[in-house]
Amino acid sequence: MSTYQPTGIKKLFHRLRRAAAGKWLSFLHVNQIAITGSQGKTHATYILYELLKQLGNTLRTDINLDTLYNVPITAMKVLPWTKFVIWELGIDKIGEMNVHLEIVKPEVSIMTGISSVHTDEQHLKSLANVIKEKRRIIEVLPKKGHAILNFDDQNVRAMRSHTLAQVLSYGTDKKYDFSFDKKSIKLTIEGTTGTMNLKGTTITISTPLLGAYHFYNLLAGYAAFSLFIRKKNGIWLFQEVVKDLKPLRGRMSIEKGPMNTILLNDSLRANPASTEAGLETLDKIDYKKGRKIAVIGEMGELANAKKDHAETGNVIARLTLDYLVCIGPLRKNTIERLWAMGYPKENIFYASDVFQAADILKNLLKPGDLWYLKGSLLRNYKRIVHLLNGEEVCCREVVCPYNHCGYDKAIK
Repeated sequence: MSTYQPTGIKKLFHRLRRAAAGKWLSFLHVNQIAITGSQGKTHATYILYELLKQLGNTLRTDINLDTLYNVPITAMKVLPWTKFVIWELGIDKIGEMNVHLEIVKPEVSIMTGISSVHTDEQHLKSLANVIKEKRRIIEVLPKKGHAILNFDDQNVRAMRSHTLAQVLSYGTDKKYDFSFDKKSIKLTIEGTTGTMNLKGTTITISTPLLGAYHFYNLLAGYAAFSLFIRKKNGIWLFQEVVKDLKPLRGRMSIEKGPMNTILLNDSLRANPASTEAGLETLDKIDYKKGRKIAVIGEMGELANAKKDHAETGNVIARLTLDYLVCIGPLRKNTIERLWAMGYPKENIFYASDVFQAADILKNLLKPGDLWYLKGSLLRNYKRIVHLLNGEEVCCREVVCPYNHCGYDKAIK
């Protein structure tokens, strides 16, 4: 969420626009789909948008705007011939989801997963509050609506008793409405292949999206898409669309890296669940042209930051990586956990900031290496790439807003 706080005439303008947006949307008959979760919601929104636009005029919230202002802006773009509008509803304050739902009236809601992000005192304060706030998008569904829930996440699965709508389940269990076979997943730097079961029909999916966890987002997207199209046509169209999806920049995107390396850029967001998924993806990619190196920075807005950073060590200990570079004081907890588990000390490097990390990588990286970059948005770890390319960065601050140092360009 942004720190922008309008005052005076601008504050009045935003209030009037919100009121107008709600009234305008109430006059129109458009299928509304709401998506939230601690991770995966942006990709789920992207996937569903690419699917639904095959069926008619489709709108979605802007990927780069604060949700508080994004929702009314998107609502005012809805036209009489708009068939679908997809709302990605991010929150980081208590009561914020209800503010979104003053305008958004979903018939279908998707819950991608729950993690401990925004649980610090400045935001939602606890995991219980995260669950309570995000759950609102299924609590408001009408009886004829559909709640699409990631049943592999126990916090999400428990939400099924909090809605009058029909529940559609997805995950890795064949008993769910939509599932994928985790053992079938194959990863290369070109993308991901695996098998899915869509209400009794087994198919093979290939997509440029990188990572087994993207199959959760694909299932969520298909589940919503299937409500608006006949099954036979829907499956064929689904396969055609997902094979051409392009990874979102900074969200597990393969890029040409500095020094003739390959960069797995996941530097736009970080929480415990997404960090684990990204590290596991790096480990499982079939790549033998160079070494695998993980460069991980701090995760922000966590109630138990030291504990969560230490537990990343448990993840890394079970993987086969060549080197690890940890950035920031909180990542010392990761290193200490790894040392306690007997991880080779010579394979771990510590950097206090992005500048020290860049200096380490200048000596560590070799042509052909595949390296993974992960960290919190406000730490702006993309500066490491700029530094390795010999480019100037705009500041030396630890906390660097995303529109500093070229990060806004990286996500467009």
